[in-house]
Amino acid sequence: MTRLGSAATIGLQAISRIAQLVAVILAIATFNFVLVRAAPGDPAQVMAGQSGASDPKLLDDLRKEYGLDKPYFVQLVSHLGRVVRLDLGYSYRQRRPVVDLILERLPATLLLTVTAFCLALLIGTALGALAGLAAGSVLDTVFTVLSLVLYATPVFWLGLMLVLVFSVTLGWLPPFGYETINVQLSPVEHALDIMKHMIMPVTSLAAIYLAIYARLMRSSIIEVAQQDFIKTARAKGLSGTRIVVGHMLRNALVPVVTVAGMQAGALVGGAVVIETVFAWPGLGRLTFEALLQRDYPVLLGIFLILSIVVIALNLLTDLVYRLIDPRMTTGAA
Repeated sequence: MTRLGSAATIGLQAISRIAQLVAVILAIATFNFVLVRAAPGDPAQVMAGQSGASDPKLLDDLRKEYGLDKPYFVQLVSHLGRVVRLDLGYSYRQRRPVVDLILERLPATLLLTVTAFCLALLIGTALGALAGLAAGSVLDTVFTVLSLVLYATPVFWLGLMLVLVFSVTLGWLPPFGYETINVQLSPVEHALDIMKHMIMPVTSLAAIYLAIYARLMRSSIIEVAQQDFIKTARAKGLSGTRIVVGHMLRNALVPVVTVAGMQAGALVGGAVVIETVFAWPGLGRLTFEALLQRDYPVLLGIFLILSIVVIALNLLTDLVYRLIDPRMTTGAA
């Protein structure tokens, strides 16, 4: 009976959580719709202007074709209905399903952002841990100054400087794009070619987050080192390596994971700038193009997908919490 009650409780919690997620997604979809439609500009005029025509009859036909002539509330309800059906609509400008456009650009963005995020998290936490363990030393000073410089450097400026130095001046790396076009390459050569194109965009995107994680990890290590359980471990005669790896790092990672989970979604926002600077064919560049063209369905589709990604990352962060600190599982129960 107890097992049945426990299973029923878990089922109700799961249903409640799913209902909350659906409500959040619908609320975000509504906010995105209001925000996008509040921007100045008429998609019909943009499309007519790009085709070299300004006939009022053409403008009316375009508005009717894409439902822009309907009342605002009707358009909102229609949009939410498509969201419920997982239908992202059609692009005004490219006349293709929005989901197809997103799926074409998504791999490039994931490759860029996931690589930048992983490198920033790994290198940042490692440098921060070293600086925290050597607090007050020359090494700590060097890492602190380096993180401050990276944090204060604008992403677009860093990208342009990397292009100027490593592409224009030295000629070591390709300046733009995702891969070399019109060249026959083997699978291994193709992978290496993409990696060469990734170096500067990934470095530019990861720099500021690396600095954040390094500073946060340094402060966390210094704080944890003063805790009573660390002093107790030292009094018991545990080795320095066991204390650092088994106790200090695990506890110091909790605030880093918190910030990283919140900022993972923000990486895509930074990718808009980086993908524009390096002509990277991802969602960030597609967002910029759709904004210039007033392509509302594409913008709304991208915003919806990114919102779902952020929600999923928050759930993943909760799971990582439980792996790092089992006490959170006990507290939640």
